[in-house]
Amino acid sequence: MGSLSQFNCLRTVLTSSLKMAYQRNIPSASAGIQVRERHTKHWVPEFKKLRRLKVQKVKLPNYREQDDATELTPDQIRSRMKEQGILPGRSWMERPITISATSGVFEPYIPPEGDGKLSALSLGGAKQSMEVLSKKSKSMLAVRKIKGFEDNFSPSTFAESAQEIYLKAHKALAEKDYDTLHQCATELCFPLMTDELQSCTTRWQFLKSLEPPRVVHARCTDVINKENIFAQVTVRFHTQQTFAVYDRFGRLLYGSEVVAKDVLEYVVFEKHLANTYGLWRIHEKIIPDWMPAREPGRKTYVQPKPVVEAETVSDSAAPVTPTEPSAAVA
Repeated sequence: MGSLSQFNCLRTVLTSSLKMAYQRNIPSASAGIQVRERHTKHWVPEFKKLRRLKVQKVKLPNYREQDDATELTPDQIRSRMKEQGILPGRSWMERPITISATSGVFEPYIPPEGDGKLSALSLGGAKQSMEVLSKKSKSMLAVRKIKGFEDNFSPSTFAESAQEIYLKAHKALAEKDYDTLHQCATELCFPLMTDELQSCTTRWQFLKSLEPPRVVHARCTDVINKENIFAQVTVRFHTQQTFAVYDRFGRLLYGSEVVAKDVLEYVVFEKHLANTYGLWRIHEKIIPDWMPAREPGRKTYVQPKPVVEAETVSDSAAPVTPTEPSAAVA
């Protein structure tokens, strides 16, 4: 009987102690809630992120790896590159390029001498009319191809929009707004318009149109492949403008802000038809051979300082003639 009572007492003590320990380590048990919990999870999850950051995995270098890649098999090289996140090298070198403008004017328009003022009954006038008819047929085919990309394209309405682009580009050039000028001029025309004007001040003003602008030439061509098509349209402008260029010291180099001049120009506009977001931009200006030469600009120079020659001073002293008293004393 004594041993049985001792065993019951020991069982009661162990049961109470295990129950207290169980309730202390698992809070849900003391609250009377049956929750399935892991015994490895900390019972205070407030700082679990900080406890996780206390231990960081550091990849130690493996000095037993072979450094020479020539001795590795292709599978070993592939697995190592995947492990390090390195893309495999290519056996060719290709770089993407964008062709947004052509390098010149294809089939440029040749303006007739005298700008078509010759009589149609004369020999020169008959030749000009025949050339215009032959060129007009090609221009109509080019316009038809442009309409395949732009449904609303029309030579009569395009001349007005071309004049707006012309005015916008020249205003941006006078104000040195190169961002706007890039939208109105191609990569070929931009350096030609801005050359030697970085240190100059330009004053340009459009007064009026002496004749309405009109389309005189249109051509289309493909670059590299048949689908990459560029279109060029030549527009004739006969306007009245004032233009003046000043150097960095404020001296007039070219033109005048008061005297207006009549300007006859043949401007080529280009567009990348294959590009959905392509724009009509100024590409180049055609200057005919019969047009008179432009006046050269007046250049300014630094005035040289005058060289002053120094007067030569002689070292020889003038002889002193003795006076009578000094001679008497001697």
